[in-house]
Amino acid sequence: MDVNAAVAAAAAIAGVCTGVIAMLAFRWSERDQKRPTRTSLHTDPVLPPGVDTVLSVLRSSAVVLDEGDSVVKASSAAYALGLVRGGKLAVEPMLQMARDTRRDGEIRQVELDLPRRGTGRGDALAVSARVAPLGSRLVLLLVEDLTEARRIEAVRRDFVANVSHELKTPVGALSLLSEAVMDASDDPEAVERFAGRMQIEATRLTSLVQELIDLSRVQNDDPLEDAEPVRVDELVAEAIDRCRQPAATKQITMAAGGTADLQIWGNRGQLAAALGNLVENAVNYSPARTRVGIAARRVSAPGGDLIEVAVTDQGIGISDKDKERVFERFYRVDPARSRATGGTGLGLAIVKHVAASHGGEVTVWSSEGQGSTFTLRLPEAAAPRLLQKTPQDSGPGDVRDEDDAHGPDRTTAYESIPAAPSPEVLP
Repeated sequence: MDVNAAVAAAAAIAGVCTGVIAMLAFRWSERDQKRPTRTSLHTDPVLPPGVDTVLSVLRSSAVVLDEGDSVVKASSAAYALGLVRGGKLAVEPMLQMARDTRRDGEIRQVELDLPRRGTGRGDALAVSARVAPLGSRLVLLLVEDLTEARRIEAVRRDFVANVSHELKTPVGALSLLSEAVMDASDDPEAVERFAGRMQIEATRLTSLVQELIDLSRVQNDDPLEDAEPVRVDELVAEAIDRCRQPAATKQITMAAGGTADLQIWGNRGQLAAALGNLVENAVNYSPARTRVGIAARRVSAPGGDLIEVAVTDQGIGISDKDKERVFERFYRVDPARSRATGGTGLGLAIVKHVAASHGGEVTVWSSEGQGSTFTLRLPEAAAPRLLQKTPQDSGPGDVRDEDDAHGPDRTTAYESIPAAPSPEVLP
């Protein structure tokens, strides 16, 4: 009996110890679960119901701060803009706004210029920041990127200013010439001279208005709505016929050649205007008794064959700094020469937009004193389903400089052009 009692007592003691140990282990585990982790530090305090869902669908960059200025919630756009780094708001003016709003509960808004991260460029990001209280402990920061909007607004202002200036010049000239005609009413020779000048200015004004209309049309219309196969040789013949009279006046020979039976898929009117502008520029900026060549060929490309139409002249050429800007609206390499030739500064801008809207591009090769070659690349009509639109950039400086790539194009254009009588020929 004593042995059985001892065994029973030992078993009871062992059971009590096991229970105590189990209870302590349970308490220890419960305390560990309540201990804050790294993840919980970033999620506490909890966002009000529905806020997380709303922030996820906002286009603006969103950041939620707690009372210790730690980031509770931040969108991916906020990280991309560099607003949040290491769990903290990295922009001091925004952080100060958040503190002021937390203190008095007032909504604040400000526009700031932030440096770009990792681009090495000097330009800044323009943003609009709005801070509002979110509950009693949190602050919500919404940041909108205004960089593109400001760029478009600057382009619009420059365009309006340039149009105003370009229209003012011929209108002012017409006003002065009309007064001169009235004052010289008793001098037939003076009246005839002034009337001739008025006709020139009126023609210049008409050309400017027409090119403004053309530029607006190619920017707003979709050329693929009325797309059709267009024969390249017909476009070339039309461009040559358009410039035949000014070329004959300067004794400039125009020669066409290249691959026959090529077709481009697009709007015939816009394509004719684009190629006509290139040929007209080549004639206007070429010295007398030189030659302008137009050559077309088919080239292979990953997305389908392209048609290249190269217009080559023996003119004054374009400097490297001007090549970056020749496709800008109203930009002129030589303003004095443009006034003499009647240029409006819109021709190449129209060419650029036509090429982009047709899924192609226009590039330039040029060397001062050796002439220029403008190359228009467009999808071939045989594969219209492969045609893809290219985004149109109305801002300056988006023309790629491909001198090495287009040096051979200048030679290729003339290899396919039949010989024509001219006192000067290319080597």
